[in-house]
Amino acid sequence: MTELADIISFASGLSPWAHLATIGADNKPDVVPVHPCWEGDTCWVMVGAESVKARNLAANPEVAMHWQVTEVGDGVEIWGKGQLHTDVETKKRMWNDVFDYDLSAFSPGGPENSPETVFMAIDVDRAILLKQYGMGGVDRWSAS
Repeated sequence: MTELADIISFASGLSPWAHLATIGADNKPDVVPVHPCWEGDTCWVMVGAESVKARNLAANPEVAMHWQVTEVGDGVEIWGKGQLHTDVETKKRMWNDVFDYDLSAFSPGGPENSPETVFMAIDVDRAILLKQYGMGGVDRWSAS
């Protein structure tokens, strides 16, 4: 049986870019590229406090994400619920311990002086690992 740790490990070997889907108050989807990072079983994404992602999450916490596939078509998809974190302690942890790139490039005020920067935590409830677009196998994981 596939564990979430297997999915996370596989995703970490793919592109650093993924596509995040959120749903707005109008029930219409929106998909944007993001650079997610993992902290244990939680997937984190840096977002703007007033961004479409943040507004959509306020309307509907359900999200999905798909990592860019490799040349042979390997990929990962996750589904779960997102929650925004605006507190400075979480921001410091994201800045210093979780993200694998310099967040100051996008938010030069750092964790203490960037009220426009927040973090979305995705509590994953199901995931799939696709090898060769699924033709080489599909591994599934579910929290339930």
